[in-house]
Amino acid sequence: MNNYYKQQQIIAKVNRKGKIIGRVEKWEAHRKGILHKALTVTLIYNGQYILQHRKHPAFDGLYDLTSSSHQLFVNDKLQPTIEATLSCLKREWNLTPKDFLGKPKILGTIYYKAKDKKSIYTEHEMNDVVVIKLKKLTMPNLDFAYGFSLVKKEDLINKKGIIYENLAPWVKVAIKKKYL
Repeated sequence: MNNYYKQQQIIAKVNRKGKIIGRVEKWEAHRKGILHKALTVTLIYNGQYILQHRKHPAFDGLYDLTSSSHQLFVNDKLQPTIEATLSCLKREWNLTPKDFLGKPKILGTIYYKAKDKKSIYTEHEMNDVVVIKLKKLTMPNLDFAYGFSLVKKEDLINKKGIIYENLAPWVKVAIKKKYL
């Protein structure tokens, strides 16, 4: 198991409107299904979506758009979504803003709750969806991913396809909301 997942991290507990109502340790939130703030970042290269084959204690083995993480409390202050996105991309993809075509864009926020059938964890999140276009293709940090796939939008959103069946639950909500 990756040491990153063993770290204690404090995240924002929120209500259904996304208002911060407290703080909670990340794994406590996931064990108890406590609603909290999160993010998913979608990387696009040459018009194709990069799906991460997720290596994670929760929803392991599913496909994510491209990484998911949390805004953390750092020095008693909650990270802004874009700052947390940049930290996630550096950790999981070794990417920095010099690798981007343009600036990261927050497309909106989705709400979902899903119990992982293979673990003790429940994802219950108000999840900011961020999109970034890349200048070049890169490999993921294999501490966080089994690998990745490049996928055309029409293949990604095809509800009868093998890809759709293996998407993380929050990705399906993002597709339904048209945040691609």
